[in-house]
Amino acid sequence: MSYYLAPRFLDKLSIHITKNYLDLPGVKVPLILGIHGRKGEGKSFQCELVFERMGVIPVHMSAGELESPDAGDPARLIRLRYREAAEAVKVNGKMAVLMINDIDAGMGRVDQFTQYTVNTQLVAGTLMNIADNPTNVQLPGSYDAEPIQRIPIIVTGNDFSTLYAPLIRDGRMEKFYWEPDRADRIGIVSGIFAGDGVSRSDIEKLVDTFPNQAIDFYSALHSRLYDEQVRNFIQQIGIERVSLRVVNSTERLPEFRPPDFSLAHLIELGELLVREQQRIQELRLVQTYHHNLHYSPQSRSEQPIESGYPSAQPSFATPAASSYSPSSGPSNGHSDAVQSQPPQANASQTNGGLPPDALQVLQEILDRGQRLGIETVDARRFRTNSWQCYNVISERNLAAAKAALEACFADHARDYIRLVGIDPRDRRRTVETIVHRPS
Repeated sequence: MSYYLAPRFLDKLSIHITKNYLDLPGVKVPLILGIHGRKGEGKSFQCELVFERMGVIPVHMSAGELESPDAGDPARLIRLRYREAAEAVKVNGKMAVLMINDIDAGMGRVDQFTQYTVNTQLVAGTLMNIADNPTNVQLPGSYDAEPIQRIPIIVTGNDFSTLYAPLIRDGRMEKFYWEPDRADRIGIVSGIFAGDGVSRSDIEKLVDTFPNQAIDFYSALHSRLYDEQVRNFIQQIGIERVSLRVVNSTERLPEFRPPDFSLAHLIELGELLVREQQRIQELRLVQTYHHNLHYSPQSRSEQPIESGYPSAQPSFATPAASSYSPSSGPSNGHSDAVQSQPPQANASQTNGGLPPDALQVLQEILDRGQRLGIETVDARRFRTNSWQCYNVISERNLAAAKAALEACFADHARDYIRLVGIDPRDRRRTVETIVHRPS
């Protein structure tokens, strides 16, 4: 199977690796190349294809190795792996690189609740020191005066703004944002379905049907095609005997016939995957869990959270307060007479056309002294949670906020609309509530 290697990716990575092995007079070459972009776009896999193409020896590290119960262990491990790569160059006579995958997951500061540990500081300091002195990398407790081979470092991640700023400055790290274009996507997806008899035109139609999906979506789609045959295999031998049949058996593993790779079937399964993604985006249970962890009981009761589930509490009509008082005595022969209430005006009339629940969320955000954000998204981008800012109200002005929300309802009647409460002190979002869904 021949996988597609994007020309832009090959060009950027090959130049960075080669420059670090050349002696360019008067030129300071950044040691680290940071490849960042959306999740699931194949950054690490494209790196592996480049290494294989160039004959480069990669020494790998993962985000999970950047933390440890013992202070200093991750920093020592980075130095050890770097020296291992330098030794591999000497022994094998080939170029080598140190590859750290998902670095922002291991040492990124996502929000104020992310723990910043001693190891996080030491890892950042160690990488900066290696970038500044790439031929003088020592292990703790020892010193070797002989310079070692300079080894380029490749790191991947999603959001490098969460990293320590001096680490990602231009002198130390060169940045490369990887976003495959349509031609890259078609080439990569063609490699995924190579040998399955899917035509080039069907690949193009499949990519155009799901234009906002990451590359790993198509890999998951390719795997999903075999589910029906695996299900039939389990039913055929019995679920109790699956382990004995596939792990501890003298028989050969079963061979499956090629599944249905027609375009209609691929799109059908792809839409199932999209609906699963959409369900996760609509539920957003993590907001409820984090909200319960980081807020007091009083603030929890005040702030609405979009959970995706209907309310479990039944709504009852609240009786009006009794007008009986000892001085007035019974009325009409009843000691607990209830005073009749005047009819209430229609909510849509008093609120200028806004739904009552939207007005309630708006009022609560302003009452807490927070900024009000209004965001919209169409039905297609709602699947990928790609909201767009419509307006931000910084002042505590109910009239201006209502006017802005009414204008948004008028402009985006066929889109999703949500209200966002923003804490002005740390610009943290405290509320994200959908107040309008297209019919």
